[in-house]
Amino acid sequence: MNLYPESQERLRFLSRVVDKEIKHLKYADHQVFGGLLTYDAVENLDKTPELAMKVEAFVSRFCRLQDTLGDKLLPALL
Repeated sequence: MNLYPESQERLRFLSRVVDKEIKHLKYADHQVFGGLLTYDAVENLDKTPELAMKVEAFVSRFCRLQDTLGDKLLPALL
């Protein structure tokens, strides 16, 4: 497959972005799920603001990665 140079550069850029987002998601994953996240812990997030912030960071990073993959990388590949 022969891509235009600007398409190739766009794919390289998006690949770097996705790699960085995966790195951040792995960090957030370790922060939230490094220990066991139990149902009780989720039920009591309002009483544990530090854990709630970590869960929020994980969810935010997951959504950002999903958006980048679905809205940018996959369409660029197709």
